[in-house]
Amino acid sequence: DAIAIAARAIKAGEANLVIAGGVESMSRAPYVMGKSDNAFGRSQKIEDTTMGWRFINPKLKELYGVDTMPQTAENVAEQFNVNRADQDQFALVSQQRTASAQAKGFFSKEIVAVEIPQRKGDAVVIDTDEHPRASTTLEALSKLKPVVKADGTVTAGNASGINDGAAALLIASDDAVQAYNLKPRAKIIASTAVGVEPRIMGFAPAPAIKKLLKQANLTLEQMDVIELNEAFAAQALAVTRDLGLPDNSDKVNPNGGAIALGHPLGASGARLVTTALNQLEQTGGRYALCSMCIGVGQGIALIIERV
Repeated sequence: DAIAIAARAIKAGEANLVIAGGVESMSRAPYVMGKSDNAFGRSQKIEDTTMGWRFINPKLKELYGVDTMPQTAENVAEQFNVNRADQDQFALVSQQRTASAQAKGFFSKEIVAVEIPQRKGDAVVIDTDEHPRASTTLEALSKLKPVVKADGTVTAGNASGINDGAAALLIASDDAVQAYNLKPRAKIIASTAVGVEPRIMGFAPAPAIKKLLKQANLTLEQMDVIELNEAFAAQALAVTRDLGLPDNSDKVNPNGGAIALGHPLGASGARLVTTALNQLEQTGGRYALCSMCIGVGQGIALIIERV
């Protein structure tokens, strides 16, 4: 949403040059303790914020429940009939596509290497995502136990990883481009956000994409690449099927997605747009659509055009 906010600020004349993006350290996500529900109460609840809620509003819990992210994925799998075999196959394709993209050096144009000084010897250089598992097989994925319930379908293998990451883009007005002698790579066409029931938050990109295409007067067929956040195979498949796309479409996450690369929450939106632009530039495409689900039932989508 940071990119969309930056674009709106520029259109409104409130800014002309904005760095938009985010950072997330899921490996350091804190445990939090909220205040008691009652004045001077002594009840204390500790919540793990890695994949769940931070401060739960009791009223919201009464209305919609407070399912964790894996639980919402299980809800989506059940409601939209996404079986375990299809989820595992989707996860395998994500890993395979990422492995292929890494081998070709696809991501090198969008990764800034990080040097970690050592007490002795040369610094360690991190310039490749560490989460992908190129050796993953369908057999190995099928042996993993469900994480939500015994007869569930969501596993660690068909879900995105718990990762650290950061991403940012420079958003500029036409005046800023001229003033600072910048070279534009793409322009933001439109963005939108929607809401669905929190318990099926992973499905939210589907209505967001439909709303956005209508808003931009464009069609899904005009999109040369679609970057979907791929939090869970269950929700990604539910979304693509609702849009009428085949499973594992070549247009959707052609270089793999979050199941392989990881999903550092605050950084994922900017990462999706960066990867989409990278794909457009390497293939000569024109339009890219980026969309992701967000906790508590939100869905966001954005279209860019290569220039």
